[in-house]
Amino acid sequence: MSKKILVTGATGFLGNALVQHICNLPDTSVVAPLRNIDCILPSGIEKRYITDIDHTTDWRASLIGVDTVIHTAARVHVMHEPSRHSIHKFRAVNVEGTLRLANQAAEAGVKRFIFISSIKVNGEATKLGHPFFADDMPLPLDAYGVSKYEAEQKLLELSEAGLMEVVIIRPVLIYGPGVGANFQQMMRWLTKGMPLPFGAVTNQRSLVFLDNVVDLVITCIDHPRAANQIFLVSDGEDVSTTQLMERLVAYLGTKTWLMPISTKILTFLARFLGCGAVAQRLFGSLQVDIRKNQELLGWSPPVRLEDGLKSTAAHFLESRKQ
Repeated sequence: MSKKILVTGATGFLGNALVQHICNLPDTSVVAPLRNIDCILPSGIEKRYITDIDHTTDWRASLIGVDTVIHTAARVHVMHEPSRHSIHKFRAVNVEGTLRLANQAAEAGVKRFIFISSIKVNGEATKLGHPFFADDMPLPLDAYGVSKYEAEQKLLELSEAGLMEVVIIRPVLIYGPGVGANFQQMMRWLTKGMPLPFGAVTNQRSLVFLDNVVDLVITCIDHPRAANQIFLVSDGEDVSTTQLMERLVAYLGTKTWLMPISTKILTFLARFLGCGAVAQRLFGSLQVDIRKNQELLGWSPPVRLEDGLKSTAAHFLESRKQ
């Protein structure tokens, strides 16, 4: 029996990887609602034009015949934007836009709605050795995290009413070939060959390789025990900032020296310069426990952290040659 899957955000880092994998599934077709239908996607994908995502977006034409919705599109976290000024912008897209899609999906007879949320719903940091669990009490602290949490609550209300099955997935930092933002910037600095003061960081952070997120999402399309559940996702192996940089230095083939400077000194300097949030990401811990995925779904990350980092570094080096 054929299956039709709608994927929002199909041109994004995660969404694009998802549609490429789903296109290879047997008897499965993909519809991608897009603001720019001239963008390049794998052949065979049904493109549908939509306007900006908010409470007025009309998804009905895109939802015809769809069995499953995978909602990756969102207004993402914007650095240095005050939450008090931006919360309404996040809510317009991440809450009202999501609810509009979910309601129209339920009306169209969609059976399952997979929502890509964020670990920021759980919080910003963990104590060393005390990871977040999927069923912990949420504690979002910024506008992005709050909007994702509010969207989750609205979706769970739909599932509790029996209107549609809902699956919520909260990834940690996603990396992989083509990654941008801070991870790409870190690799750029590591290839400059200049000393960096990150050789004595003893925190622990969970990361997740792009293909591991994709694999969990695809597992959740049909798995009966995924219905109305929340899952965290990581590579299942945590590393300190120092360990992460040491591995990347090796895979990038650079000579960068990581100087063992006290994180207390670095944190003080970062806060003095108004970069406290950066210090938290570099020196604080954020760990997640994914045993629920194995116990409920029989799912474990198919790609090891080591292999994911090697693949990411290799792609970065290759892209610099072009």
